[in-house]
Amino acid sequence: MTSRPEGAHGPGAPDVSGPTEPDEIKAEIEATREQLAATVDELSHRLDVGSRAKETAARTKDTAVETYRENPPVVIGVGVALVAVVVALVVRRARR
Repeated sequence: MTSRPEGAHGPGAPDVSGPTEPDEIKAEIEATREQLAATVDELSHRLDVGSRAKETAARTKDTAVETYRENPPVVIGVGVALVAVVVALVVRRARR
């Protein structure tokens, strides 16, 4: 239920809602602060490109190592194929 402050009447008067007891107000302020702090932390993490790039590189490395441990011949084959593609591109550029 919303209410208007005493003496406030009409469509332009602000609605007052929420807690009215000092302890309730303090609790709401603290909850809002915690939520704001969490939001700021999340935004800071998202904007830290260097840190995120390092995390992604570490995850990629871990995935590659795990894949190699599970199936070495496939990883070696993919590595050979990548080298062949790079060599082919270099040779093609050199001929132009």
